[in-house]
Amino acid sequence: MKKTNKYLKKIYFLLFAVHCGLFLATNSFANDTEEFVNKDIAIVRVMNKAAGKAQTISLPVGKISQVEKLSVRVRACKQTAPYTAENFYMFVEIKKNGNHIFSGWMDRNEPGDNPLQDSDYDLWLLRCE
Repeated sequence: MKKTNKYLKKIYFLLFAVHCGLFLATNSFANDTEEFVNKDIAIVRVMNKAAGKAQTISLPVGKISQVEKLSVRVRACKQTAPYTAENFYMFVEIKKNGNHIFSGWMDRNEPGDNPLQDSDYDLWLLRCE
């Protein structure tokens, strides 16, 4: 009887170890690094609130672009990996009339989280190319 219990314990332990290994191998938290594809162009929408006009513009990554009173520098534009849900992220620095008004990440799928707070302009990311 003792041999049978010892044998069963070994089998249960082995099955438990295999189950844990398979669980870790198939779950996303086992590899918590997200992959992104770097892009060269950020396509953004800029709205001049006072004039009531919006325009879609292309901004090259790494260069300063002048958009009306805004000076915009996109530092990075990234797309999620092709095998995941599509989203785009942009790190941008914005100045208005030489005064720094925003620096941070923008997320295409969460435009409401856009922390740009300006009385004259709204700017949000549409996509990266």
